[in-house]
Amino acid sequence: MKSLCLSGEHILACLVLVAGSAGVVAAQSGSDASMGDKHFVSEALKGGQAEVEMGQIAEQKGNSSDVKSFGKRMVADHTKLGEQMKSVASEEGITPPTSPTVMQQAEIKKLKGLSGDAFDQEYIKAMVKDHESDLNDFKKEAQGGTSAIVKDAASQGATVISEHLTMIRQIAQAHGVSGK
Repeated sequence: MKSLCLSGEHILACLVLVAGSAGVVAAQSGSDASMGDKHFVSEALKGGQAEVEMGQIAEQKGNSSDVKSFGKRMVADHTKLGEQMKSVASEEGITPPTSPTVMQQAEIKKLKGLSGDAFDQEYIKAMVKDHESDLNDFKKEAQGGTSAIVKDAASQGATVISEHLTMIRQIAQAHGVSGK
């Protein structure tokens, strides 16, 4: 769920920034979530917000039925995942973010400015990249997280993201779009 969904890039730098940023992540007493768990949840929520917004754009602007359909699926699935992750955030004392990252917002803006095949190609590329990165991040958290509920949410999310990645790779192949 970086825009992804989550970003695997510079995760250590992000952890340092999150740890040093007042008010970014509020911890409740009794939480067993590590700073890494909290960062994961926050980034997953941002990525989910971006996926929903980009999916809505794809539903409206997609040039092909498969892109429109995938966008609709992203809205439904990432809305559901977002609600589950907000529940985890609440249980772990994590303040949910209110918007996607700056990079995700830039991708959203870029998509809004495109139409036709150019839109479809950019959306497909973004979704392949995002879902590859997200799957990696969700699997890492599911295996190495500290909090049992965060690890469980990551494991469940990885299953959904894996399905999305399979779908978008098939769409990319059908459209002759490289995911890189």
